[in-house]
Amino acid sequence: MQTSVSQYAAPVLPLPDAFVRHTRVLLGDAEAHALCAALDGTPPVSVRLNPLKPAPSLPAEVDGAVLWCADGGRYLASRPRFTQDPLLHAGAYYVQEAASMAIALAAKALPEEPRRVLDLCAAPGGKSTLWRALLPDDCLLVANEPIGQRAQILRENLEKWGHPAIVVTQAYPEAFAPLAGLFDVVAADVPCSGEGMFRKDHDARSEWTAQSPAACAERQRAIIADIWPALRTGGCLVYSTCTFNSAENEDNVAWICQHLGAEVLPLAADTAWGIAGDVTGRGLPVCRFMPHRTRGEGFFIALLRKTAETPSPSRRKGAKDSPRSKGVAQGAKSVAPWIEGQERYRILRTDDDGLAAIPESMADEAQRIARTVHTLAVGTRLAEEKGRKMVPAHALALSVLLRPDAFPRVELPLDQALAYLRREALTLPAGTPRGYVVATYAGLPLGFVNNLGTRANNLYPAAWRIRMM
Repeated sequence: MQTSVSQYAAPVLPLPDAFVRHTRVLLGDAEAHALCAALDGTPPVSVRLNPLKPAPSLPAEVDGAVLWCADGGRYLASRPRFTQDPLLHAGAYYVQEAASMAIALAAKALPEEPRRVLDLCAAPGGKSTLWRALLPDDCLLVANEPIGQRAQILRENLEKWGHPAIVVTQAYPEAFAPLAGLFDVVAADVPCSGEGMFRKDHDARSEWTAQSPAACAERQRAIIADIWPALRTGGCLVYSTCTFNSAENEDNVAWICQHLGAEVLPLAADTAWGIAGDVTGRGLPVCRFMPHRTRGEGFFIALLRKTAETPSPSRRKGAKDSPRSKGVAQGAKSVAPWIEGQERYRILRTDDDGLAAIPESMADEAQRIARTVHTLAVGTRLAEEKGRKMVPAHALALSVLLRPDAFPRVELPLDQALAYLRREALTLPAGTPRGYVVATYAGLPLGFVNNLGTRANNLYPAAWRIRMM
């Protein structure tokens, strides 16, 4: 989902008076004045490149690297119409606010390489796709969002990213409690009062009240307490918000340490980047991104290591069956040749009689998760069974699992690529083989078409189609 240009126009609402007063108390008059002035400016534009899908170009001139995420983060000199760039839909890059890329600092500071990571509040998917880019290939990423519509957007963005070592879930934090000690890392970008978005999102100003920070802080503590049993002792919590006040930031970090049992680990931030630290006098090794100091919006991040054991809850009654491995032999035989390194993957039957592939090394854990919480996707969806036919799934076209020679390919020019993304009818070049064909743009797959000879059925997902001209 892309944000329209109009939402990034100069703010028309003044900053809330109570916010300004509190910020003066927190930061001092000079620092608060500089911050508030920056919040009335124009936000920068930034994207993050997908290392799995090298982009031949970006839709606007690059204006430098995001220093704390230099491997993939890039600023753009102007805001293009991202929706009109097929490379975005192919998953070559993700439009992400620069400060939130600070997740890279936490990933680099982890004391050991994780095998199982839960991104708890993951929609729309910016941080999840960043985690997936940063984690080793043999690490399972579980991306979760409790709200149904947002969870579907999360799934879409992870499918576009194209890595198979993922599970997408739709659950509230307490649903994970039976997975006691399963996760090495829990990333919680908790719902907050949104002060850090005052420059970028006009609604954040109108929705904020003087009571918002305290109410959000209480909700955030409940979220962390609910998920805490699923984090193993010695594992790490990456706690983040997009707000400035201390109640939701340093105060909550101190509460987690005192009441749940944790220690704060340092983040390796270069002092030249302008990142601020703890503003409460506690000396906590946290990072604050503020738009008058750093090129981005407001963001807070802390890395905590769990030090205390958590009693294991009893197994939840009524857990559903996991994606099925039985009854897939015939279908698996048909689709296995479509994927690279098929011997390294377990093919599962999904609840809706599709087939999906997950790396064998993490398949048991992925199925355990699917038995415990409501799951939308396990690995890469490969196919849907229609009668006696296996129809290749859109996710397969976008995945690195797709074997390059599994299907014929047809390269589309820009106008035809956009027509495909609008789910319009296509006329393929003469000589295009009949059957399922991968439509590509700049060499990157966009999805499948079914070439019938005289016409081609556009198989782009109806829910994903471009509605803007």
